[in-house]
Amino acid sequence: MRQSRYFLKTSKTFSEDDKVVSAKLLKQGGFIQESVAGRYYFLPIGHKVQQRIMDIVKEEMDGVGAQEMVSPILHPVELWKETNRTNTTGFELMKVKDRRGSEFALGGTAEEMFVDLVRKYQLSYKDLPFHLYQFSPKFRDELRARGGLLRVREFIMKDGYSFHRNEEDFTKTYEEMKRVYSRIFMRMGLSTVIVEADNGYIGGEYCHEFVVESEIGESRYFTTKDGTYAAHEDVAKFKRNPANAGAEMFPFQIIDQPKWVETMDDNVKHYGKEKNNFLKNVVYKNRITGEIIIAVVTGDLEVNQSKLEHALTMVGQLESALDEDLAKLGTKHGYVHCWGHKGARYVGDIVLADARNLIGGQKEDATDSVNVNYGRDFTCELLADISAAKSGDIAEHGGALIEGRGIEVGNTFQLGFHYTHLMEGAVYRDEDGTEKPYYMGCYGIGIGRTMAALVEKFNDGKGILWPESVAPFQVHLLCIGETDEKLEKYADRVYELLSASGIDVLYDDRVKMSAGEKFFDADLIGLPYRVIVSGKTMAEEKIEVKKRSEKQGVLMNAETFIAQLGNK
Repeated sequence: MRQSRYFLKTSKTFSEDDKVVSAKLLKQGGFIQESVAGRYYFLPIGHKVQQRIMDIVKEEMDGVGAQEMVSPILHPVELWKETNRTNTTGFELMKVKDRRGSEFALGGTAEEMFVDLVRKYQLSYKDLPFHLYQFSPKFRDELRARGGLLRVREFIMKDGYSFHRNEEDFTKTYEEMKRVYSRIFMRMGLSTVIVEADNGYIGGEYCHEFVVESEIGESRYFTTKDGTYAAHEDVAKFKRNPANAGAEMFPFQIIDQPKWVETMDDNVKHYGKEKNNFLKNVVYKNRITGEIIIAVVTGDLEVNQSKLEHALTMVGQLESALDEDLAKLGTKHGYVHCWGHKGARYVGDIVLADARNLIGGQKEDATDSVNVNYGRDFTCELLADISAAKSGDIAEHGGALIEGRGIEVGNTFQLGFHYTHLMEGAVYRDEDGTEKPYYMGCYGIGIGRTMAALVEKFNDGKGILWPESVAPFQVHLLCIGETDEKLEKYADRVYELLSASGIDVLYDDRVKMSAGEKFFDADLIGLPYRVIVSGKTMAEEKIEVKKRSEKQGVLMNAETFIAQLGNK
């Protein structure tokens, strides 16, 4: 492709709003352009990268027998109502109506659509297992779009769905897909950590995220030094440190307490005890029903909202309570009680079962309670693992937790019977003639997120360094120097020779463009090989070849370079 004719618009400047390196470089390099917040044009060179990524994904998916198809983008809302996901997705469904008044959701994920497709056929055990996948636009009305392609409202996802007779059959595919995904990302040059994660609004009992380590990523997870444990913060399990475990229960008392004791740090200062000796409450509201939830933990712990939502089967429904919500309970921040607020539901962390003689729970202006013991002095609706792990906590199997952060580029979900129990008729006929629900799995890769992760990992102070497997072009050919007819013809001949050899070339043939400007663009765009044609190289009938990642170029014959690329 001749750059003079290519719709490629680079820029020397970037928006101060772009805090993430990948967002800056992809916009500056002419790969993407923002339409409105969270929605992007993929320009010709950006589309080529996206296509290279999808080609790798497709090759690996097809290689294990998965079959590509396409489902409609508009989903009948009735399907989402069948599974009760119209209000529990964790994001707002985007809905439209057609001229007949029928309501549709813009697909944010496609479990219902694929189940609906499969139940239209009278399949038997002989048809199982099978695995269908697609590359499809997805729409999510995210509250805050950020980080360029990292959190958007419209994107392309590879989503796949497998159908099985039973869990045993599914497990084989699930483990195979974990290996396939690792291979997909490795082919792009991305090393991923496979992390136990939260199924969230997708449903099912377990899932795994594929995370590329990065400080700007939104996935916070924990591992152990020996590598035997890796879990997202929303599911990470750890050993508690209950205060006074096993001690005799002392008599419950209400005692005087100075008015200045308001915060947890104030408690530590006043009583001279560690934070795990104190009770703490965090208040939430169900955004659908308005119900108030009070989560009770000890002062050394923080509530993990996702864990709390799962404990209450309210996935995607909780939000922090506001001052007016507390006022309706007859209280305010810092004065929420561990029991007794009428109309509120209490959920406690599992640490309460073993802690003894705690302080707090009934704070007033000048008093509080001491020697508070769960089961004797107060109870909750249930005790569950609702607390967030932190670096240094001890994993359940032993070993200190080490915090990591990264970009989620893919995920695998065990769905089990979640959808096929909710959607009528999602059954196959088994060998004995009975109808049985499908056992399902789900597998996703964010194409744009993967592209952003690549740029986050492969860049320097000048621009992007695309791995060869996903680069939009293999070679950036630059014609440098005072352009005359002879040099132009020589550069054209090199371009034609490279192209005829099957090498994908971006040829910077722009006239009245300085060498410095061409070099700037070449560094920014970041193709794997830069080939320079100049008066000097022409005199020797050679080209200068330099890898984007290297500082020095090498003079060689064009034929030698072609042979080298051919051997890769």
